Amino acid sequence: MPDIANSSPNGLFERWARFTARKPFAVIGISVAAVAVAVFAASMYGAPLDPDFSAPGTESQRAYDLLTERFPQQAGDSAVIVFRAQAGVTSDPARQQIEDVVEQAKRLPGVAGVSSPFSDDGRGAISADGRIAYATVRYGERAYAIPASQVHALTSLAHDASGDSFTVEAGGRVVEQSEHAPPGATESIGLLIAVIILLVAFGSLMAAGIPLVAALAGVGMSLAITGLAARVFGVSDAARTIGIMIGAGVGIDYALFILTRFRETLRAGSSVEDGIVVSMSTAGRMVLFAGAIVIVALLGTVSSGIPIVTAIGVAGATFVAAAMFMSLTLLPALLALLGDRVNRLRVPFIRDQGGPVEASVWYRLALRIQRHPLRWFAASLALLLLLAAPALDIRLGFADAGNGTTKLDSRRAYDLLAEGFGPGFNGPLAVVLDLREAGADAADVVDRVRASVSERADVASVSSAALNEAGDAATLLVTPRGAPQDESTKRLVDELRGASLPAALSGSGARAYVGGPVAAFIDIGDRLTSRAPLALAAVLGVSFVLLMALFRSVLVALKAVVMNLLSMGAAYGVLVVIFQWGWLSGLTGMKEGPIETFVPVLLFSILFGLSMDYEVFLIS
Repeated sequence: MPDIANSSPNGLFERWARFTARKPFAVIGISVAAVAVAVFAASMYGAPLDPDFSAPGTESQRAYDLLTERFPQQAGDSAVIVFRAQAGVTSDPARQQIEDVVEQAKRLPGVAGVSSPFSDDGRGAISADGRIAYATVRYGERAYAIPASQVHALTSLAHDASGDSFTVEAGGRVVEQSEHAPPGATESIGLLIAVIILLVAFGSLMAAGIPLVAALAGVGMSLAITGLAARVFGVSDAARTIGIMIGAGVGIDYALFILTRFRETLRAGSSVEDGIVVSMSTAGRMVLFAGAIVIVALLGTVSSGIPIVTAIGVAGATFVAAAMFMSLTLLPALLALLGDRVNRLRVPFIRDQGGPVEASVWYRLALRIQRHPLRWFAASLALLLLLAAPALDIRLGFADAGNGTTKLDSRRAYDLLAEGFGPGFNGPLAVVLDLREAGADAADVVDRVRASVSERADVASVSSAALNEAGDAATLLVTPRGAPQDESTKRLVDELRGASLPAALSGSGARAYVGGPVAAFIDIGDRLTSRAPLALAAVLGVSFVLLMALFRSVLVALKAVVMNLLSMGAAYGVLVVIFQWGWLSGLTGMKEGPIETFVPVLLFSILFGLSMDYEVFLIS
């Protein structure tokens, strides 16, 4: 084994390491002050999380903006209460039960109005066979802003009203949004697993605790910074949750790498100060470069042009930057204070993984690979290509309530609506008409549009037009024959925009926009797909340059890029097999469906950054 105690280079890292080893309390003070300043600033100037779901420049966004401007009462989201009665929903007992539920729903907190299936504004809300009906529950806020307690009141009402021959389910956008796991529910499980892995790796409570302290300090600092960022742009719970997972993961990784090198130097006979200098000059330097590559990869999401996707990337980059900061400041200061005591508080029954490298299983595996490199290369390449092959069949779309497990209220309501009103009922399209330039011909224009859309074979139904008070805007709800995730629904959106609506509006001066959640996801998918090559080229190019600067080798940088592209292809393939093909649907209870439009972009940014991270560590 090389004498790593004498291998540290002179330079900035060595000077900083010696200062940290000699003045640990000063460095800890700097770290704590940085967290305190961020928390104080967030408490004074931060803003609550408010995700920006807009898609600037898309037709669905123009439709939403027009709705907000001309139909402010429709700006909130809605839920549905679905009823099924074996004897028919119009039978006297069932009708009375439905009307009782509707009246109770009107009194629920946060509800702006309820449309009964038996009222004039609820016409068409009873299925052709008379067994299924629904009531629309309108809220005054968007789904993400509605408190969980208000949604729980609605679902509890549905559960209490159900009986042997009378089924009531609550679903729709509002209920579906509330069923997402709250922040912290999954992160705590990951943290527990990380603790177990660290204990097994080090066999010491003290050594296992140091990476956790450094990582959690970085997460705390980042949470405060994202609170400040929420004042400038929309930050969602998803952005914060993904940021926490990335920040905690890389924070533990970076601390683990530096701590392992520090323990090696102590075993080699080095002093505590020299051990810190060597660890920071080697592992610490690698952490800086690796973190920079992860940040570059995450910031590649900025090119998407979708605010919520950009927010996730920026939040992730913030958490990684904070993890780097704590790994290069707080961590070495803690090591200086603990010194040789870093291995104390041994865990019973767990053997210390330290010792001669030659005794480890990884050393023996490396020797075996080096004896037959071509054989191992071919086997690894074949495995990666096999895993990546399903990615050629990837179909982008969006997951809706129909993909969830039947344990969820929204999924059961979704299935009832599809049974009673057809698969396209769960994904209606909103055609929003701007009639300001139509003048006295506005009513005729609306009739022409409705007739043109109704005669299409891929349209199941078109609602009556709803006009605003000024009479300069109208909305039509179009129910496709295909399910929201079907290719036929995407074709319908494209053909409405490109042919049917322009033909119906010809010469009128009016304009039509196709919007709604389904159209919005289609627009987001098209935007992300069109900009993916730009993001890919930018991230690959910058990463390639950083790796060349670090290792002074074009071949090493090129090899890293190619290898990580292969590993990402394999990840996409596994994604298709599990979620699109539904190979584990029996285990998870989830229905197969297309891959979410934004997942490949986010997955690329996260996977490429982290795989480059490990590439840097291994090569160094």
